[in-house]
This record gives sequence, C-alpha cells and structure tokens, in this order.
Amino acid sequence: MNIDWEKVERVLVIRLRSIGDTVLATPSLVALRRQLPEAQIDILLEDWVAPLLEGFDSVDSVISVGRSGLERMRTARRLRRTKYDVVINLHGGTTSTFFTRATGARHRVGYANYQYANFYTDLLSSSADFWGRTPTHSAEQQLALLGFVGIEVEDRPPSRLPIAAEALRSIEQRLADSAFRIPHSEFVLLHPSTAFVTKQWPAENFARLAEHLAERGLAAVAVASKSESGVLDELVARSNVPVTTFDDLSLPEITALASRAKIFVGNDSGIAHISAAVGTPTLVIFGSSNRDHWRPWGDSPSETVFEEFDCQPCPGYRCEVFGEPRCILSVNVTSVISRVDRLLTS
Repeated sequence: MNIDWEKVERVLVIRLRSIGDTVLATPSLVALRRQLPEAQIDILLEDWVAPLLEGFDSVDSVISVGRSGLERMRTARRLRRTKYDVVINLHGGTTSTFFTRATGARHRVGYANYQYANFYTDLLSSSADFWGRTPTHSAEQQLALLGFVGIEVEDRPPSRLPIAAEALRSIEQRLADSAFRIPHSEFVLLHPSTAFVTKQWPAENFARLAEHLAERGLAAVAVASKSESGVLDELVARSNVPVTTFDDLSLPEITALASRAKIFVGNDSGIAHISAAVGTPTLVIFGSSNRDHWRPWGDSPSETVFEEFDCQPCPGYRCEVFGEPRCILSVNVTSVISRVDRLLTS
C-alpha cells in the first residue's frame, strides 16, 4: 500500500528495549524529520531510556511507557486518541506490536518476520533485500523500513543525541569536584562493564589502559550503573594511577560526559553508541556480539578491536564452546592501546 506522504500529518515511531537500540533509531528520526518538516513525529520508548531523547529536535514528543499492564493500557489509549496516520515499528516484539495495532493507524509498517505480522499493513521482507547486500547494520535495518515506504534514506544519516544544558553543567561540576579535578576534555571515558560476561574485557586490562593514558597526560574516567559498581571498584583497585568513577549518572549526564571526553573506550554497549552519537571518537572492544551489526554509527572516527573466532557472533549468554569467553579474553592490551593511540592522533 503506497503512502502519500504529502497528506501525512502524524507519525509514530516505536522503538522499545535498550540504550543502543534507542540511539541507533535516531538516524531514522532524522530522515523522517528531513522529509516531513511540518508533520508531528513522536517516538514511543520505555520509560527508563526515554530521557536520552528529551529535547531531540527531530521529534515533537517522546512518549514513555512503563512495564505495568495498567500503564501500557493507558498508553495504548493515548496513542489511539492521537490518530496517527503512520506507525513505524522499529522493534517487532509482542509489546511493540500491541502498541502498533492499538493506534488504529491506516499504515502500520514493520518486517515480515515480526510476531503477528497480520497486524501490519506494510511489510518489508528484510533489510538485506532493501539494501541489496549483507550484512546490514542495526541503523540500516531500521532505516530500511523507512526507505521501503518512500522516505529518503540512501545517505544513511549518522546517529546523534541532544546534550542537555543542565546535564552538562552537572557533569562539569562533578568533574571539577572530583578528587583529581579533571580539566575540560583532558580525559578518556571508559566503560568497563556490560550485560554479558562474553562481552566484558577484564577490569585489569582497563587498569593497564588507564596507566597508559596517564603516561600521555590524560585522566581516566569510568562509568557504570549502580548494579555494576563492583567492576569500577576492581578497576580502581588494580590501577596504579587514579581513576575517577561514577555509578550514579543519569542518561543525559552520561551523554554530556561522553561529549566532553577526548575519546571513548569500552565494551560493546549502549554507552559506546551514546559516545559515537555525540561525536566522540570511539573504540569498542568486541567479544561475542556481531561487529557488523553493532559497530559505532556516527560521523566521528571509530575503531573496533577483536580476536577472530569461528563461533562469533553468538547469543552471548555464556560460552558454549570453550566454557569461558575466549573471544573477549583473547583481546590483548597492546592491541587496544595501539588503536587508542591512533584515535588520539587522528
């Protein structure tokens, strides 16, 4: 079914799940806004990640939804009342499909392999079919849905994020108040934690990296969530140089912090995608995950470092082949340092 975009007044984009998923949806939002400058463009996100896109100039409204059934029903009713012309589901799970159908929109766009595909009016077979090649990046996978229904996406816009002024002031104060009083842009941002052990480079290796940075006159600032603070403690304990750590930053504060770093170095995670989206040179250390699908997507220089294994990529919950995640454990410090030095001089 062809969409007459000149008559479209209201568009909803649905992108549930993680930080990285949200960041990599921003190229699609940019493409939509570019083609529909006068339309209302909203995005539905999970409540914990929604602050990432507050103030993003390519959307009119960030709609957040929690996990309770009552809240989801209220959100569904709100979406129905808005009377969207087009809904584009960038996710495809059961919950996002429920919201897609609940809108009652005339055009509901998704992939043919989505659950309950009969709830959609416009279905794309695959991103590979749209781009004419494999593999495709997560950002390209999302852009393909837009291109399929007539939005210009051939230039593949980079990811980008807003930097909130209040968050930036907070971060600059936190850095100034830290024990080491870190100067503006004289630090490297480290993210030594991740969701799965198969993607987590050892904290001891990050400690060696921090020592190398100190030799170059750069401070190390490391972030993690409160539940991952043990990794930060281990990093500090194993490093022979000071490391400033934060485990209590909001997502807007992490975004602001990343924007002030000279470079970012970390595991494959949402924080890496935040860094790339604010223009910070980014180095991602890969283990089990799909490098082609999850590499940094932005305008700034980026590097990936990994060791090749036949079993890559894998689901990552645990190592089924060796009993330990040799893919990430085999990445040596020297390889990471050489790429860090390259980024610092690029």
